Amino acid sequence: MTTAPQDPGAYGAMARSWLQQNLTGNLRTDRLHQTPATLDELKAFEAAMYRAGLAGITWPKAYGGHGLTLREHLDANREIGLAPVPNAVNSIGKELAGPIIQAVGTEAQKLDYLPKILNMENVWCQGFSEPGAGSDLAALRTRAERTGDGWVVNGQKIWTSGASKSQRCLLLARTGVKEDRHKGLVLFAVPMDSPGLEVREIRSIDGHSHFCEVFFNDVVVDEANMLGAPDEGWSAATRVLSIERASNRMYRSWRFESELDQLVAACRSDARAFAILQGHARDLAEIRVEIELLKGHVETLVEALLAGEQIGPRGSLPKLYWSESHQKFARIAAEIVSRFPTDAGQPLLDVKARMEAIYLASRAETIYAGTTEIQLDIIAKRILNLKKAA
Repeated sequence: MTTAPQDPGAYGAMARSWLQQNLTGNLRTDRLHQTPATLDELKAFEAAMYRAGLAGITWPKAYGGHGLTLREHLDANREIGLAPVPNAVNSIGKELAGPIIQAVGTEAQKLDYLPKILNMENVWCQGFSEPGAGSDLAALRTRAERTGDGWVVNGQKIWTSGASKSQRCLLLARTGVKEDRHKGLVLFAVPMDSPGLEVREIRSIDGHSHFCEVFFNDVVVDEANMLGAPDEGWSAATRVLSIERASNRMYRSWRFESELDQLVAACRSDARAFAILQGHARDLAEIRVEIELLKGHVETLVEALLAGEQIGPRGSLPKLYWSESHQKFARIAAEIVSRFPTDAGQPLLDVKARMEAIYLASRAETIYAGTTEIQLDIIAKRILNLKKAA
């Protein structure tokens, strides 16, 4: 593992240089005409990013991290966003499971789980959403009952990203009755090869199987795999989720910018495509402004966290704003590329394929990590202190 420079400017420059040297060939998301990278290639690249200092940046060194601050994390994420880096295979592990383990895990769990997340030995999925209890986690019904040496879990999860490719599931289950809502919820780190655990892939509109159903039929979970106390599941999950919405995937704003830049640059290579682009000049100018606002909002939240402030419900703001703005851009981009000439050159064909993929993926962006409606409800109640209508 390399020792990264401490100066934030130098850290960003280091990240940019490493990506320029190592992000090549079919790993690049702006060259979709090439054979896609395999899962093993993507995992190897992600492990290499960690060794180079581009993942686990703020995690303690004792658990495999680099022991730096959110400022270095932000600087690296700017460069990751601006480069055509593939989506992370282990984003749940690094952005959700890892912070929760650091917050409520035992020392033995931290020493075991955390390094394996960073070096890609264990890919994680998130077992939160259920049929009939998607964004309303307090309505979940998957049950965990104590046995002599652990727990037995029964229930179903849905929309579980990457479950068929994961080694661990961050599972939220209920120990009490459903009417308890936020009480009696427990978190587990469940091995995906546990007897009685079944995964079924769900094919999405883009032809891929990003999401899965996960069934738990008398799945035995050892006491050592419980994260926190039996009644601490809700508080641990929501506390970390607020920080996750504010500080994780910081690269999104800069990736958004790079997508727009690629679209404009490709259209400039063909007069006919550029004429189509100019028909949407006002819309794209508004999106450019929204991107700058998003970037500024992320940077402001980082400074607040560095100053020791509690983010709380403010974490909902960037998630809401980014998902809505990016979905709007995806619609406009898809409309533009749908009108490209049939004899378009490779730059236009590449951007057409990328924008179409972005459009299809964007349909879920206002749903996952808390729907737009949930974020608006949090903002209304906990930031604006609005009362329910009579």
